[in-house]
Amino acid sequence: MFGLFGKSSSPERIGPGPFGRFVLQELVASGGMADIWLATDSHNRAHAMRLMLPEFAEDRAARKRFEHGCEVLASVQSHPNVIGYFEHGKIEGQMFCLMEYVEGANLKELFARHDPVMTENVAQIILDMAEGLEHIHESGFIHLDFKPENVLVSRNASVRVVDFDLAQPLAEAPIKLTKNPGTPAYMPPEQLRGDPIDQRADVFAFGVAAYELLTNAKPFPGDDVNEILQGQLDRAQFLTPRQLNPDIPVGLERAILKCIENDPNKRYPFMSVLVRDLKAALYL
Repeated sequence: MFGLFGKSSSPERIGPGPFGRFVLQELVASGGMADIWLATDSHNRAHAMRLMLPEFAEDRAARKRFEHGCEVLASVQSHPNVIGYFEHGKIEGQMFCLMEYVEGANLKELFARHDPVMTENVAQIILDMAEGLEHIHESGFIHLDFKPENVLVSRNASVRVVDFDLAQPLAEAPIKLTKNPGTPAYMPPEQLRGDPIDQRADVFAFGVAAYELLTNAKPFPGDDVNEILQGQLDRAQFLTPRQLNPDIPVGLERAILKCIENDPNKRYPFMSVLVRDLKAALYL
């Protein structure tokens, strides 16, 4: 459900049943560093509980990353398009983050099965993704891992941006990352090259995700970083969104193309300007 990362080894993962003052009901997602459980409290209220896997308990970098993601999530509350946060800490020695439970799936899953929730609400989903990112930036952070796997959509098409483990504070000038984790297909050229980045990296990632949702293709496909970067820079095989899907409104295509400009100075400087153009293009 939450598109996290996955790896399993001993010691064994926790199973369903009592866990501190909660009861773990059902494992709803598994990833490399954490599991996501449907958990209920003493009032039988449902929550999503993210539990760090026990094999990472002695990994200082993993613990720091997990806690960082929790702290950023707490800092970007409250917005209808960002997953709700309640608390984080340790229970029975295991790091956890208690979040809003949303019954649904991530956009990658919905996209893969052509789910009507996505296909019938794609315009509103695109706008909600943009407004979620706008709020994150206005709260002082860059997401830095924005992609369909990190966009949760409920059964009534309500959007939540999730997974803030890689987020960084929004600085006055572009920052150079000491490490460059993330998903290359959604990174702009300056990030793939290891150059300084700012919020316009998220603008680019949003444009790639919107392009993909509307065309069933990635704008810059590739099997590795070099191939993706080369596709971004020469654009010899690049097709505009309307070449693949003529039903896309002209104004929406124009906005997406502006998001995925190679030169960050030619992209939208702020998500708020993009949101304005999306509303005009989509009549929302």
